[in-house]
Amino acid sequence: MYGLKLSLVTVVYNAQDSIGECIESVISQNYPDLEYIIVDGGSTDNTLNVINRYRSNINILVSEPDLGIYDAMNKGIRLATGQFVGMLNADDQFADTDVLKSVAAAFEQHNTGVIYGDMDIIGQRQQIIRKWRTGPCNDNSFNFGFMPPHPTFYCKRELFERLGFYSLDYGSAADFELMLRFLHLNKVNSHHLKKVMVKMRTGGVSSKSFKNRIKAWQFDLKAMRKNGVTFPLMAIILKPVQKIFQFF
Repeated sequence: MYGLKLSLVTVVYNAQDSIGECIESVISQNYPDLEYIIVDGGSTDNTLNVINRYRSNINILVSEPDLGIYDAMNKGIRLATGQFVGMLNADDQFADTDVLKSVAAAFEQHNTGVIYGDMDIIGQRQQIIRKWRTGPCNDNSFNFGFMPPHPTFYCKRELFERLGFYSLDYGSAADFELMLRFLHLNKVNSHHLKKVMVKMRTGGVSSKSFKNRIKAWQFDLKAMRKNGVTFPLMAIILKPVQKIFQFF
């Protein structure tokens, strides 16, 4: 299993309070064949000083201005040399020390292009606010508002070269659009890893205000129409409805 090389990309900008925990959760992973890439957008706080404490555990570090989080992700992917690539945001951390070991084992066992899993969304005191649980993805899943948690999404690196990188035309929904393009439009085989992989801090960009939420819905609808969702207006309604059950 250790012959399978994973590349992990963390993009960061002014996250001095969380980047240390993120990095520590990466270097504590029980998986040796890991390439760790950090792409910093030119942070102006203490972020780079924190990162440099762990410099010996980071394979590639880039710090320069970018066009936002998805442009930074694309930079990281282009630098990656692993067979499979995943993302871990600066505000997030792995749920346990065996996440990457489980991801690699699942890729080998199921011979698939994409692996994704489950995620807990946590508050300031590490309490669980939402439990994002999905399940297997089939041909109709995205037609009914399905969306895997992006921080658990790993795929073959060659898929980016073949199917495209994150598009900057979809704002905060660029991750949703890419997963739609891979899984729904192009029918890439996937496997749901029934495991909590990531703890994500609450408060994403798209949910910070009602205005941002409206923009996110508009980008979601644009992504659905672009990638062949059968009834996009129905799916746009069902997508947030599915989140209700994550609170119980």
